[in-house]
Amino acid sequence: MRRALEIFSSLFVLWVLLFSAAACVVPGVFSPLRPWITAGLGVIMFGMGMTLTPADFARVARMPRAVGCGVLGQFLVMPAVGLGLATVAGLSPDLAMGFIIVGSCPGGTASNVVAYLARADVALSVTMTACTTLLAIGATPVLIWLLGGRFLPVDPWAMVQSVLVIVLLPVVAGLGLRAWQGRRVERALAVFPALSVLFIVLIIASIVASARGALLTVAPLVAALVAAHNACGLALGFGLARLMHLPASAQRAVSIEVGMQNSGLGVALATAHFAAQPLVALPASLFSVVHNLTGSALAGWWRGAHRPGDGVQQPD
Repeated sequence: MRRALEIFSSLFVLWVLLFSAAACVVPGVFSPLRPWITAGLGVIMFGMGMTLTPADFARVARMPRAVGCGVLGQFLVMPAVGLGLATVAGLSPDLAMGFIIVGSCPGGTASNVVAYLARADVALSVTMTACTTLLAIGATPVLIWLLGGRFLPVDPWAMVQSVLVIVLLPVVAGLGLRAWQGRRVERALAVFPALSVLFIVLIIASIVASARGALLTVAPLVAALVAAHNACGLALGFGLARLMHLPASAQRAVSIEVGMQNSGLGVALATAHFAAQPLVALPASLFSVVHNLTGSALAGWWRGAHRPGDGVQQPD
């Protein structure tokens, strides 16, 4: 059973392509799923909470430079790059807002898997994801309001409430359940990666079904810009970590963390607050596919280039 779930999860990109194609052919099957996006992401965040322990947060005190580097890249580099790309490309307000939303999101749990495959500092990766996820409660809505308000009206308080419901409550519930049930929860954790893949695939299919009319004209440009956004995050995250003189494994972890976003949260916020503009969710939907492809490729390259002396991040 565990092996079957792992195979299902590893075929994420294939499922996205198949379900997106199906959504173009029979949109009526997938567009009704849009109201369930928030609930689906809540389940994903609950699963993330179940993987965390208090030690993941306590680690901040032992490696503040590395964690701070990741947080800085996440909430300064990615929003700024998203805004810059949207401005230079002259995107429509709805697509520009989409890039700002996905750029303002925290790191996603996929970054932890990629960090492991890349032989990066996995403990640091998990801690950065945990920290940026909690900081997103305030940082993400404020960044979207400050940077995106010029494109579309933003209600920051309503967005804070959304992030509380989508992120904080499920994560805290997952943490609490693991603290209460312990080993029983650990046995159930194998299901959540596959469940996350299923929900993300259905979320993307629902977006494709809702925006298929405009998709053919804007998708190539948006896909290219999403790839550029992701590449800039990976490169600038790595450069920032190198500038801070972090160990090689920590440089990799920061690069991956900054370049890979919680695109599911981006889709959920876009659909909840900009329901009348379905294209707002397109950048986050495509980001989900792109960062998994580039992350896997980068992990393979780094894994091959791994040297015994790379080490792991030491306490500051």
